[in-house]
Amino acid sequence: MSSEQRSDTWDIVSGAGVTALAVAAGRANESARPDALMTDPYAADFLTAASPDLPVPITPDGAEGTISDELWTAISRYLGVRSRVFDDFLTDAAREGVRQFVILASGLDTRPFRLTWPAGTRCFELDQPRVLDFKLGVLRERGAEAACDHTPVPMDLREDWATALIDAGFDTTRPTGWLAEGLLPYLPSEAEEELFRQIDRLSAPGSRIAAECAAVAPLAGDEEIRESGTALGIDLPTLLPDGERRGLREQLTSLGWRYESRTAQESAQTLGRVLPPDPRVTENVSHAFAQRP
Repeated sequence: MSSEQRSDTWDIVSGAGVTALAVAAGRANESARPDALMTDPYAADFLTAASPDLPVPITPDGAEGTISDELWTAISRYLGVRSRVFDDFLTDAAREGVRQFVILASGLDTRPFRLTWPAGTRCFELDQPRVLDFKLGVLRERGAEAACDHTPVPMDLREDWATALIDAGFDTTRPTGWLAEGLLPYLPSEAEEELFRQIDRLSAPGSRIAAECAAVAPLAGDEEIRESGTALGIDLPTLLPDGERRGLREQLTSLGWRYESRTAQESAQTLGRVLPPDPRVTENVSHAFAQRP
């Protein structure tokens, strides 16, 4: 979910809000596959509650949409892989003793509810107030219960989110698992660097980070992707800031973190999948992991 939409203008069925619904459609699609890498039992509920006219199917055999089958297949298959990769990051960290997690710009993600967490785990999730209000309202209607100590923090990430997080009970002395999924492409370079400086400041030794990285320029400049954004009611060039940015490896290693990354295709292969050979996914997207000694 983009942090570029102010909380007082955010709308679930227009602009950046639709990106969260499209991602939920991808998770619903993956969940319906017989060989699903992950299952999100709530993803389709968000689409029903919002009643959007999305130009994508939410099941593998759903009706055709106005986004090309080839592009949506690549995107939805990738979203299934991405979700599982970051699910595993969180559950592996919990298994290794981390009990505090922060999900940044969480969108319609439901990991505090759908993953199995050890006793004593606390999950904070930050996003725009209306994002969290909509999501938690749907989850309440479903009777969903968090499987951890779940703390939503309604906050625009361009504001003083670190203070809001601490005020909500975040403990800077405990190792933390940080997740930035589907966020960084929407941040200007200076905002991205400030985000990781704040994460570094708040992180105790043993903390770890997982992030999705994407080359913005090729995606924003792709005609088919722009047309698909238009079909969703999104003007992608206004959501994806241009300009040079320092690589995440350089940012985090300069702060003393150990860093590694793999391409989206490499992530898929570790899960026994092969993504469709669409370079917009296989060449432009990677998954980064870092740990603070």
